[in-house]
Amino acid sequence: MTRKVALITGGSRGIGAAIARQLAEQGFDIALSFARNKVKANEVAEQISALGRKVALIQADGSTVEGNQLVVRETVKQLGRLDVLVCNAGIGNHKPITEVTSDDIDAVLNLNLRGMMIETSEAVKVMGEGGRIVLMGSAFAGRVPFGGLSVYAATKAGLRGFAQGVARDLGKKGITINVLEPGPIDTDLNPANTEDAQYLSSFVATGAYGQVNDIANAVGFLVSEKAGYITGIAMPVDGGLLA
Repeated sequence: MTRKVALITGGSRGIGAAIARQLAEQGFDIALSFARNKVKANEVAEQISALGRKVALIQADGSTVEGNQLVVRETVKQLGRLDVLVCNAGIGNHKPITEVTSDDIDAVLNLNLRGMMIETSEAVKVMGEGGRIVLMGSAFAGRVPFGGLSVYAATKAGLRGFAQGVARDLGKKGITINVLEPGPIDTDLNPANTEDAQYLSSFVATGAYGQVNDIANAVGFLVSEKAGYITGIAMPVDGGLLA
């Protein structure tokens, strides 16, 4: 494979950064979008450059229509093409429904669901046969083990239906789309060594948090040629949370 390009949104830290490194190791040039943390984004860019791949950093607000259009447009402008889209940017919301406001709903919907829809619709305009789209969902789309997750879980469940519909639209064009559904993953925003983490781990078959590379490896497979006959699915990587 030569000169293929992958765009990872929300790629400056955690799962997104791990995915960027994995795809760079697989030979992709990388476009990386980030909202605020330019220092972290530059660190990831340096790691990708050290692997001999080109990298484009794109600062954008993923909660807006313009921001989601920008990341696709700048990817093609700076790197010449787009072969893989990994929609990773997202936010959480942990409030009981009695405390959720309309602003809470808008914020989570705009980034977690609408943003991914817009990015996908823009990306497929410039993708050719063999294109790959991966939407970052959550195991909470299939199981909500405790309260306070209603809005977040709804956005992630919405990705399942969206991916199924897009798979029908694009299947004969040779473009695949799938949802990857992580369980609890150890990151700086969701560390595995807290009391809350111990509680969540009790719902997982393995009894443990996963690592960012568990997700990156799964993405690496879904965007590879080996996964060309897989589309429209929701793939859990959750240590058995859904078991």
